[in-house]
Amino acid sequence: MTMAALNILSQPWPPLSFSNNISNNNIFYVNKCIRNTKLLSLSHSYHFSVFSSLYGTNRPNSSSKLSSMPSHPSKSGTLTAGSGCSWMKDNFMRHNDSTDAECGEGPLHSVFPTKAAEVSSVKDLYEFISSGPLMSKLGLAPEGVAESIDKWLAYGSYLCRLFQLNELDLSVPQKVRIYHYYLPVFFWCEDQISQHRSLYKDGEDIPPLVIGFSAPQGCGKTTLVFALDYLFKIGGRKSATISIDDFYLTAENQAKLREAHPGNALLELRGNAGSHDLSFSVETMTALSNLSKEGMKMKLPRYDKSAYSGKGDRADPSTWPEVEGPLTVVLFEGWMLGFKPVPTEVVKAVDPQLEMVNKNLEAYYDAWDKFIKAWIVIKIKDPSCVYQWRLQAEIAMREAGNSGMSDDEVKDFVSRYLPAYNAYLPTLYSEGPKGSDPKHLIFVEIDEERNPILGN
Repeated sequence: MTMAALNILSQPWPPLSFSNNISNNNIFYVNKCIRNTKLLSLSHSYHFSVFSSLYGTNRPNSSSKLSSMPSHPSKSGTLTAGSGCSWMKDNFMRHNDSTDAECGEGPLHSVFPTKAAEVSSVKDLYEFISSGPLMSKLGLAPEGVAESIDKWLAYGSYLCRLFQLNELDLSVPQKVRIYHYYLPVFFWCEDQISQHRSLYKDGEDIPPLVIGFSAPQGCGKTTLVFALDYLFKIGGRKSATISIDDFYLTAENQAKLREAHPGNALLELRGNAGSHDLSFSVETMTALSNLSKEGMKMKLPRYDKSAYSGKGDRADPSTWPEVEGPLTVVLFEGWMLGFKPVPTEVVKAVDPQLEMVNKNLEAYYDAWDKFIKAWIVIKIKDPSCVYQWRLQAEIAMREAGNSGMSDDEVKDFVSRYLPAYNAYLPTLYSEGPKGSDPKHLIFVEIDEERNPILGN
């Protein structure tokens, strides 16, 4: 994730609007065509920016079709689905402060480049969205997309702005990431939140829904969570993000763990079960789950991976971000969320050093997984691609001016995770996380480019 993307969050931003009082004849005509012909008769092209400029003054109201988008489980009862950063390198665009303050106010050239750009029609976008590999798995029917195409356009526009992409000239990987991945998963999360909140009566304190994201390192889960957190905030929801990384032992305690297990390379550095402060994670997740009232505040722990030449340490508490209740959703991500202990003979066959890790893993359900009520599991076919993804992340860290691991150190670092992937991913993919409900679980299978493909 680039610093430029992070900086967008601190810039002035007009709240999202899906107002029906639109005087522009083109928009009226497009919406009329969408609703009356399901986009089959659209023959003209309309700029995405027209939608993003007109839907940029108020937050969505309760009558928004977003809340009524269909979400149905598959015949098996399991919601299944299909990720990172490499796609952001193309077609970046920047906005100055005056542009941000006048989003939707000025002519097209005040926001976008003046060079000729590929312009897509609403019909083309509708067909592209409907062809996504996750749509049927997430219960998102083409009819629902047609009825809510203005929401897809508006939220898509916000993601383009967040990642500084030219929405008039998106590359195919960029379109795939936004319209086949981030937005379908976002709408699924919205539906999960609605189901969660429906369990409580009016006037009751509603704890935030904790959504777990289990995904291998480097596959783009942090960027996905970043985008979802942003969309929730744009929609007026209070959200918080937390990672299992934030619960790693301090550098001092990690050194003690290393001394207690001499010769065990899997416990020498942070990563595997045993290298986390579980009591600290229980304390943090309990506090987050109770952040259901106005005025309640807490600081979220953070881990500095760049400390000690990439070996890492817990960040200074003075740098931790603060969140305020009532929270609607907590996005909890990690490379080994949902991992379950397996028979000793299995781990010994993978790597004898994994036996201690497997024993340590027994305490992790109570520390992490039991707090999670909805799950997104990102699947990969071959764990070996983690090395290349991790290398890309470390290079980006170094280019951003932070200290990081060398290429050889990255190879050594990832080698300490591969035994756990080989031992625990098959069970996670076949059974899901312990205690997970198939109605609140989706699988997202991605390829080597971190893009979603049709999963099981």
